[in-house]
Amino acid sequence: MAMTTKQQVLLRTEQVERVQPLNRDLLEPTNHQTFRPSPRPIMFLNCGQLLPPLLRHADVPARITESFILSGYRFPNYSLAQCLLSAFQPTNETGNFWTHFLPVFVFAFYFLEPFGLEGAPPTSDPFFYPLWNYFMGVLCLLMASSMAHLLNSMSLVIREVCFFVDYGTISAYTVGSSLAYYYYIHPRAGILELGIGRHNNTHQDPSSSSSSLSSAMPEFSVFFETLYIPSSCLVAIICVLACCNTRQRWRTYRYIIRTLVFLLPFLVASTPIFYRLLHSSPYLPTSSSFSSSASMAQFFCRHCFWLVVSALFNISKIPERLSPGRFDIWGHSHQWFHVCTFLSILDELHMINGEVRAILLHPVLVVPPATPPHLPGPTLASTYGVMLVLQASIASIIAWFSWCANSIYKPQGDQLEKEFLSKRHLKCH
Repeated sequence: MAMTTKQQVLLRTEQVERVQPLNRDLLEPTNHQTFRPSPRPIMFLNCGQLLPPLLRHADVPARITESFILSGYRFPNYSLAQCLLSAFQPTNETGNFWTHFLPVFVFAFYFLEPFGLEGAPPTSDPFFYPLWNYFMGVLCLLMASSMAHLLNSMSLVIREVCFFVDYGTISAYTVGSSLAYYYYIHPRAGILELGIGRHNNTHQDPSSSSSSLSSAMPEFSVFFETLYIPSSCLVAIICVLACCNTRQRWRTYRYIIRTLVFLLPFLVASTPIFYRLLHSSPYLPTSSSFSSSASMAQFFCRHCFWLVVSALFNISKIPERLSPGRFDIWGHSHQWFHVCTFLSILDELHMINGEVRAILLHPVLVVPPATPPHLPGPTLASTYGVMLVLQASIASIIAWFSWCANSIYKPQGDQLEKEFLSKRHLKCH
């Protein structure tokens, strides 16, 4: 006797339930509805599809679940090709990928602005070394973040490594920002000992110029000119160590710790800006440089605003906390966190570009002046060299934590993959 459609579906469901119980209410018709087989068992049985089906939080290792995100998970056994294809699949990581990948092109567009300014030196000129280091810091941050969210489902170990690299690039970005601040926003950036303003047709007594420069920042001169860059590098390394540790311990408060830890490099890196905001501008009020530099306060305040908003999203887990399951794919807090962090970077870039423009409007202050500037100009060693040493230090930290993660999660990952494949074999038959 031929089996009915309902009997065939129930028979296949019983095979699946040996591994994972299903909700029979979805299969049994009621008095108020016509029987329609649930599409979910059929989805589980469709083993020939290009990408594996997405899973709920109860179907994946607890290690990869996120608070208040209930669905849209990928099991951590994807191939590289499947991970790349999943960028076009609505998973709970898709938005995290695109909100930091697309901004790469927006950032690159605005970054090129200073190179087209009148009187700008060639792009390979030492004057632009700090700006290129800043660009590399931001580019690595955005690419590492987007790739971490896209590739973390390859295995539990690769997931850990992806986010270790993510934390490392954030720290490197803070040092890239510090280099740009040091050479373009530093209270004495490009200022000659003999005076300023000659190219603005403003005459000034050399003695008064010299005295004003000597009193520009007496209480902070040692810090700014000796300790500022080393302090930024040291704090960046501390941040990498702390954030990588939150993936193996301090798990309960990991979001708070990561957010607060990155407050420290922001405070250290921003000291030249704080000084400039609390003191008079190094440019004469009648100069074109003064007008270009006047927007610094506005962009810096916006930069700080977006950082605060991003921190609130990262810690509060709003909006998914208010309605678990509704924002699993689009609109959850980490996507808003990405959007806000990029807006803060964009305002920071506008601020730096404004200061670069201000210096270029003062040709006597830049390269190559007849008299050496009080603040040494950028060199390969003081820019690329600093970043190279920092990246080597961060890479060694990432290697150590990756080795630890491999010893912890490799056995777990192998066991989970065996269980997952056995379940999938049953579902396919």
